[in-house]
Order: sequence, then structure tokens, then C-alpha cells
Amino acid sequence: MTFRGGAPLDPSQVEDQRGRGGFGGPVIVGGGGIGLVILIVALLLGVNPLSDYTSTSPSVDGAPSVQDCQTGADANKRDDCRIVGFVDSIQKYWGDEFARRGDTYLAAKTVLYTDATQGACGFAQAAMGPFYCPEDEKVYLDLSFFQELTQRFGAKGGPFAEGYVVAHEYGHHVQNQLGLLTQTGSNAQSVRVELQADCLAGVWARHAADTGYLEAPTDGEIAQALDAAAAVGDDRIQQETQGRIQPERWTHGSAAQRQQWFRTGYQTGDLDNCDTSGVR
Repeated sequence: MTFRGGAPLDPSQVEDQRGRGGFGGPVIVGGGGIGLVILIVALLLGVNPLSDYTSTSPSVDGAPSVQDCQTGADANKRDDCRIVGFVDSIQKYWGDEFARRGDTYLAAKTVLYTDATQGACGFAQAAMGPFYCPEDEKVYLDLSFFQELTQRFGAKGGPFAEGYVVAHEYGHHVQNQLGLLTQTGSNAQSVRVELQADCLAGVWARHAADTGYLEAPTDGEIAQALDAAAAVGDDRIQQETQGRIQPERWTHGSAAQRQQWFRTGYQTGDLDNCDTSGVR
């Protein structure tokens, strides 16, 4: 994924908590997202993100900070600056789109952390993967997730795969502002919410170049996003971790569904086409 070298970045949209450690406590995931998939898989693989955890890692003076991320050229060189660039682009698009519809988009920060951190939805641990918390309206992300995505879940990776992940979580923020982030406890409803977030990620991808931060994604870069979407499909994860597929226990949708709805958003570029209420 190529950022425009001279595009100015706004690192204030990202809170850099890396290396600060965390405090033990209950994990309460809000807003769904890829994080719930990772949480389930972590439990199946014997990792318990719900256990008490205390990180003794102090902050390191002179360590890289997102405050150093000033231009698109930085985003093309550094992983953390790339996340800043994606956040800036995604929020620029949704801010413009809400304004076009006569509404106001309220920006949401992304929290970058290492190992664990505490948020309004509870204690976040890296094993959970990225997630959106509606209580404080923030996205939580440990950059090590992208290694997990390729090494454990078999995704091919790539910068636009990362963009898809970030855009999916911001899709939940958009849902929250539009009153669409319903949490009924029903697996079927959870699937609809998650697939809609995939669609909203696709809508942003369609307009990514219009935000001024990115060059238009190539077919290969869109393929990176589709590959990542498939990698975290419920059927693929169930098959790999349990050896069988149980659709009645899906919470995010199948690999094919996740690709379908990202593709719908990307091809139409219109959130009005992201109505997943008919998904069964």
C-alpha cells in the first residue's frame, strides 16, 4: 500500500501506550470485531486472556513514538506510522461522508499498546486481537496481531490487509454513531453486525485515494484485504482449531461471507448497500 509521500499525518488520532504495561482485571470486549474471533481461538488453543496479567515493561525513553509519524513517507517506512496513516484516511473519509449526509462524524482514537492495557471495556490483552470499545469509543490494537494473522491464521498479510483490519474496527465506530451496533447476545445478530463492518471497510477502501493520504489500491492490494477477511472467517477458524464446522456457533460469518461483504462495500462505495439484515 503506497501512501502519498508528502501527505501530512495527524498522529494525535493515535494514543501510543506501547511499553507502558497494564493492570490485571476482567476482559470485557465491546463492539465485537476481529478481537472476538481471536479471543475464542485463544481459549481453544489454551491461552487464557481472562486470567490476571501484570506487565512490568516500563516505558522506554527514546523508543519510537507515533509522534514521529509526520508524513506519508513515514507511513511507507514504519509499521506504526502506517497505522496512523490508515486511521487518518479512514476518519477523513467518514467525516466527509457524514457531512455530505448532513450529519457529524465524531472521531475515535486508536490505542496502540504492547501486551496489555486497560480501557473502558475492561482489560485488553494482545491475544484478543484488535477490537472496538463503544464505552470509550476507541479502537485497541497491538501491532503483533499482524504477525499472528499470518503465522497462526494463514493470511498472506501485506499493508492493505492491515488497512482492512483497522477499517473493520472503525466500521464498528460508524455503526455505533448510526445506532446500528446492536448487541443482543444472538449469534445471528453478531454475524450481521460483523459482516456490515466488513462492508463498511470496503466502502472506505473504494474511497481511500479520495482522502488524499493513499494512492488508489491495486487489484493485488484489494486481494490482500480479501485474503485477510477469509483468514478470520468462522468456518476456517473452526476447521483449523476444532476439525469441524458449526455454523450455529458463528459470530462473524464464513470466509466467503466476509469476502462477499467487503467486496460489496468496495464495488459500490456506498454504505447504503451495507444492509446485512437479511443475512441468515
